[in-house]
Amino acid sequence: MREFRNWAGNQSAVPAEVRAPASVEEVVRAVRDAAASGRRVRMAGTGHSFTGVALTDGLLLRPDALTGIREVGDGWVTAAAGTPLRALNEQLHHRGLALANMGDITAQTLAGAIQTGTHGTGRDVGGLADQVLALELVLADGEVVTVRAGAADPGERDLFDAARVGLGALGVLTAVTFRVEPSFLLRSVREPMALSTILGSLDALTAADEHLDFFWLPHTDTCLTKRNNRSPGPADPPGALRHWLDAVFMENTLFGALCGIGARLPGAIPRLNALSAAALSASARTDTSYKVFTSVRSVRFLEMEYAVPREHLGRALRETRDLVAAEGWKISFPVEVRVTPPSGAWLSTAYGRETGYIACHVYRPTPNPEYFAGVEEIMTRLGGRPHWGKLHTRDAAYLRTVYPRFTDFLALRDRLDPLRLFANDHLDTVLGP
Repeated sequence: MREFRNWAGNQSAVPAEVRAPASVEEVVRAVRDAAASGRRVRMAGTGHSFTGVALTDGLLLRPDALTGIREVGDGWVTAAAGTPLRALNEQLHHRGLALANMGDITAQTLAGAIQTGTHGTGRDVGGLADQVLALELVLADGEVVTVRAGAADPGERDLFDAARVGLGALGVLTAVTFRVEPSFLLRSVREPMALSTILGSLDALTAADEHLDFFWLPHTDTCLTKRNNRSPGPADPPGALRHWLDAVFMENTLFGALCGIGARLPGAIPRLNALSAAALSASARTDTSYKVFTSVRSVRFLEMEYAVPREHLGRALRETRDLVAAEGWKISFPVEVRVTPPSGAWLSTAYGRETGYIACHVYRPTPNPEYFAGVEEIMTRLGGRPHWGKLHTRDAAYLRTVYPRFTDFLALRDRLDPLRLFANDHLDTVLGP
């Protein structure tokens, strides 16, 4: 069966051929074979993008055999691009090392996460692309190049900054070198807080903690805040039963059941959210960093996320809350809010500006395009940039207006892939044909 289907089940394709290269040489051969046969080629990750960014009707490369750490140096590690983040975290920890920041999904491959601009939340440290020191790429002509941060050659610097969040449009990523540091502990404090209180003290909250993340429950004034800061220890991880109760039963099994009830009885969603809000309580733990950063996500959903200038975050959140109330939509999934510092990657959603993120989710069996469209209007009015791996309706004409280096990216793409070997229908929309 050649069909590729993403995690959410909303994107699929049947490529003409599927290969699972186990080396850079096999990727080179695949790229050259695709070019010779007139087929387009894409390297898919694990399907955690909600858009069609990974789809192709030509040659689909699967990353399953292109995995593992290649080399470890002083403050850096090089890993094959198909390595899942989960495996990288474990292997780094075994060596006493860690990434400084990350998102909460660990099933993604390194290449997939970087190419779509995956980020966590951080006052001082940005997303995965901002921790990259070097990239190894196979270009459209089959040449293998390695580009590094701070290279003396301006062309290499440009390709590095363009390819860090490159959507797979500039070449097939085969290896990534990350900046790493000694393993560290995070003290994680979770507590409910009123949305009205948060909106009145947003600047102070985002400045006070290294990693602030909060979830607003629609139809209530309640948020669950997560504040993570480095700790000297000692470690105080939750026991196996407590971890299962919180991370598996409460946040997935029970939450999934409530979403199922809401799907059958939409009118009950406000009351169900109110019950969930009332059940929230404060908790704290100190644990290995990657165990705090990451979460279990088994309830299937659809997601749209926009990055807005940090100074507009409060306004964007207020308008989103007011829109949900005015339209009468019944939204069971929380709205997630995060922040990051500016990024230097050309197509990073945080390029050149302090950034706030608002992520809207809906239960997969009950899509709500009107909700996403209404929130998208708010975000685009505030200069928002859509997450490259999440649902949106923006095209190249709009994206050109919010990314200062967008035209430079397209010019580089024209030079490296003039025949659009790495294109697909989705890229034709967001980058232009």
